Amino acid sequence: MWELVYAGGWLMAPIVLCSVVALVIILERAVRLRAQKVAPRGLVEVLVKKVDQGRLGEQELRQIQHATPLGDILATGVLNAGAGLDYMTLQMQSRASTQIHRLEKNLNLLGTIGNIAPLLGLLGTVLGIIQSFLAVNAGGVTDPALLAGGISQALITTAAGMLVAIPALVAYRYYQRKVLDLAVEMEEQASRLTHGLLGPGTAPHVSASSGLHTDELPASLLQQRADA
Repeated sequence: MWELVYAGGWLMAPIVLCSVVALVIILERAVRLRAQKVAPRGLVEVLVKKVDQGRLGEQELRQIQHATPLGDILATGVLNAGAGLDYMTLQMQSRASTQIHRLEKNLNLLGTIGNIAPLLGLLGTVLGIIQSFLAVNAGGVTDPALLAGGISQALITTAAGMLVAIPALVAYRYYQRKVLDLAVEMEEQASRLTHGLLGPGTAPHVSASSGLHTDELPASLLQQRADA
């Protein structure tokens, strides 16, 4: 293995570095982008039910907010529900943009590695061919061994660049699609929360008859309850 790296010349160093960085990003995103860690199912129903039953305290809401990206978006919606539908939606959209940006962390770097790795291999190919021609000019064409060094360098760097680029590009496209799917899922659940709390053009399900204790509600929902 190390013999091949050494035979590939100095350009193998950045190619190996690219492979290590790509592997780290792929593994890190595989852990971070698990659906249950980003958008756990059933969270909307739990939040709406607890609000209706008056069992959602400020501390529990903050825990939900910091647990997952979806929890951050939904908790933001609950905290701002008392300010009305437009403001609530605006705040949730702002948090969603922040969370999606975090989900896309390092994906551009992964795509860049997938694009530059074959170029590094191609550069190694060109330098290897140049080295072969220089060897021919220096020693004549009667000794094929003079061409071996440059040709082997050209082949090794090309193969190494492709071996790095192919999985990097595949992972980049896969994670791009996964982030998009997660964004759609979070948008759908945020819409369900809005409907569950405010209803289609109605007041929130937070009223004087809901049995909520004032010390268990976020301040924004307390205001909405008073207005109701």
